[in-house]
Amino acid sequence: MTTAAKSTSAPSEKGLARVAQVMARWTEKWFPDAYVFALGGVVLVALAALLNGSSPQAVVDSFGNGFWDLTAFTLQMAMVVLTGYTVATSPPVARLIARLALVPQTAATAVSFVAFLSMSVSFLNWGLSLVFGGLLARAIARRRDLQVDYRALGAAAFMGLGAVWALGLSSSAAQLQATAASLPPALLEITGVLDFGKTIFTWQSLLTCAILIALTTLIAHFSAPRGAAIRTAQDLGVDLDDSPEPAARRERPGEWLEYSRILPVLLGLLTAGWLVSQFLTKPFLTVISSLNGYLLVFLILGLVLHGTPRNFLQAVTKAVPATAGILVQFPLYAAMAAILTKAEGSGGMTVSEHLAEFFTSIGSGGGFAVVIAVYTAILGIFVPSGGGKWLVEAPYVMQSATDVEMNLGWTVQIYNIAEALPNLVNPFFMLPLLAVLKLRARDLVGFTFLQFTIHLPVVLLLVWLLGMTFSFEPPVIPPAAPAP
Repeated sequence: MTTAAKSTSAPSEKGLARVAQVMARWTEKWFPDAYVFALGGVVLVALAALLNGSSPQAVVDSFGNGFWDLTAFTLQMAMVVLTGYTVATSPPVARLIARLALVPQTAATAVSFVAFLSMSVSFLNWGLSLVFGGLLARAIARRRDLQVDYRALGAAAFMGLGAVWALGLSSSAAQLQATAASLPPALLEITGVLDFGKTIFTWQSLLTCAILIALTTLIAHFSAPRGAAIRTAQDLGVDLDDSPEPAARRERPGEWLEYSRILPVLLGLLTAGWLVSQFLTKPFLTVISSLNGYLLVFLILGLVLHGTPRNFLQAVTKAVPATAGILVQFPLYAAMAAILTKAEGSGGMTVSEHLAEFFTSIGSGGGFAVVIAVYTAILGIFVPSGGGKWLVEAPYVMQSATDVEMNLGWTVQIYNIAEALPNLVNPFFMLPLLAVLKLRARDLVGFTFLQFTIHLPVVLLLVWLLGMTFSFEPPVIPPAAPAP
């Protein structure tokens, strides 16, 4: 059956599958490029500062002076993607993916299976989840005995980042709050250090993660197109050949170490020794809350799994384009944060301080949690970045939480739970996955937007109910380092 015939038969779908098709057609026509959202966010923040009474000079100075404030964190977030990509494309993981692709026996089960595994892997590393999910979707799409909608498979592969990524170990906000050295001094004074025991490892956070995984898997299953509505990778003109490139021949004696496993093994042993030392000398939560340590382990793991330096560098070369979106957009988020917090307006108050007053006026309890969640989701449309957006929000949100005596760890998790919601609408973080799938964002957003409409009320209910189980704990400010 031709693609055109399948498209005309799509309205025969019923229930969630039909809603997903309608949304897919709408986004195909109207959705702009991801970079537009970040640019628009800067303009809106600048206008807000001007309306607040800031002078044009104060706005432009804040923009330019703050543009590179997140340079270190930008590199760290790019490394999350790069390390995840290199691990996911290693031969051992490729063999695992090939075996997993044979598990599902029906089209709907295949879609829900990809969604579940994508979310499970995302708890370890959201960059790994994107590439792992994409490669698993491609492996299933290559099966001759199973006809599955390739768009639905791709959307399912995105669910690790679209549903629960911020509740896992690579949560940018949780990692940032657990690392005193990465926190801006002004924010450190408000929040102190919050290790994972106060954020992602609370039973409330783990319960929320489990509920969202179950809900997302069910939606993926029942919204998967069936019968004539299915559009396979072949229908979409996607090449599914993932045959590895043949290794280049060694041409000179000086290259022998590039093709040897000696150095990767030695580096792996050094990293393992360092990791053991960290666990023996530091608290468990301190070790796993270290973003730099986390990235070191994943980077060397990718090197070891690829076997030789030459193979690893080839994987890195392929991974670098997937980091482009982060590298060019994070400076815009830094500029937004600077305008919000440094461009003083009427009465010497910034937009950030006005927002803090507003949130404080809401009071504590469920109302505060729900408003913060809604605000986070809305802002995420324009600032699609877990770490970058947290630096935009944190100064006034955490100050408000302290003022109304809302638990600070749960406030971070309110942000994390709601942070994933705009990812289901804004295609920014789809970019690495789309490169793997060879699709456009508009091919997937119809399915992800359906997830968004169901997730939103569930998330608001969870942050409200579970927030009432916490008590307030004053921030713990680490002692200042002694002067040299």
